[in-house]
Amino acid sequence: MSKEEIRIKEIISYLETLAPRAYQESYDNAGLIVGNSSNHVSGVLISLDATEEIVDEAIATGCNLIVAHHPIVFKGLKTLTGSNYVERTVIKAIQQDIAIYAIHTNLDNVLDGVNAEIAHILGLQHLRILAPKSNVLSKIVAFCPKDNTGAVLAALHEVGAGHIGNYDHCSFRVAGTGSFRPNDKATPHIGAAHQLEQVHEDRLELIFPSHLSQVIINTLQTAHPYEEVAYYLTSLQNQYQEVGSGMIGTLPEPMQPDKFLAHLKDVFDLQVIKYTPVNKKIHTVAVCGGAGSFLLESAKKQSADAFVTSDFKYHEYFDAEGRVLVADIGHYESEVSTKNLLHRKLKQKFTNIALRLSKANTNPVRYYL
Repeated sequence: MSKEEIRIKEIISYLETLAPRAYQESYDNAGLIVGNSSNHVSGVLISLDATEEIVDEAIATGCNLIVAHHPIVFKGLKTLTGSNYVERTVIKAIQQDIAIYAIHTNLDNVLDGVNAEIAHILGLQHLRILAPKSNVLSKIVAFCPKDNTGAVLAALHEVGAGHIGNYDHCSFRVAGTGSFRPNDKATPHIGAAHQLEQVHEDRLELIFPSHLSQVIINTLQTAHPYEEVAYYLTSLQNQYQEVGSGMIGTLPEPMQPDKFLAHLKDVFDLQVIKYTPVNKKIHTVAVCGGAGSFLLESAKKQSADAFVTSDFKYHEYFDAEGRVLVADIGHYESEVSTKNLLHRKLKQKFTNIALRLSKANTNPVRYYL
């Protein structure tokens, strides 16, 4: 496959298998923000932010697609006059035919996303989602002739049904008898018009991520032998352990608080850390890239000794109550490693296109030391 054969939409499709847009938060604006997805890809610039400086870098490096973590547009634009940096960035990208794609809270919320990258940098083990999401799973129940059960299950498993944690091909079945009577307009797989049929069938039950609902239904209808397929869907309130906010794990060995802070400063190349003191060793550590104060109670409930995140407000630090070391390392600092995550993922899939890590420091915050 040559460079010319790869289109922007192929990059997008792959990224959205890693972090489905269905998992973004309601306030977010992940996805293709600027550009034509049918355009061929000349090169991909990977950045944390999408700013004028990043568009200039894309122009200079021959990249016509910017893959950024943060969306340049959060709210609807009512004008495009260049009166602020958002409008100027969008205008320049359009003028230069450069696409901007954002993969934001959906990448935050998946198991192998932003927070896993932070956890790996810290050296955490035994990782799990800190606050798993509910209401993102569904169950399908379908009825199938016993002779066709294997083929139908195989097709559903292939498109993502029946994957639970470290297990796949999960299903439940109960044998029973299905009955039906075709009319004159039917073309039945079994039986004839106006004749009551009774067939040995299996009742099949499988759990799957809700955003796959249409794919699951289409696959069932294609794989099933019946003209009219009997099935129903149910939304589940179960927590999905592979999707949610933050992450929690353990250090290989407990560390004194000062040693832990020094470790943080070293691995994230920090100039400064704002933190709340504790009088205990640090072993269990929660993390959240970006603004994470909303997860403090979850970190406390799961007995985290430290919580690494950013953007805590003054009064929110009091809520640590001496039980958890809150380490506010800065928004940019907590998420800049997302560039490496995206580069690694794209490189695994697309070996024949130019992938460039942005060299720009887009952090709007400076420290006077």
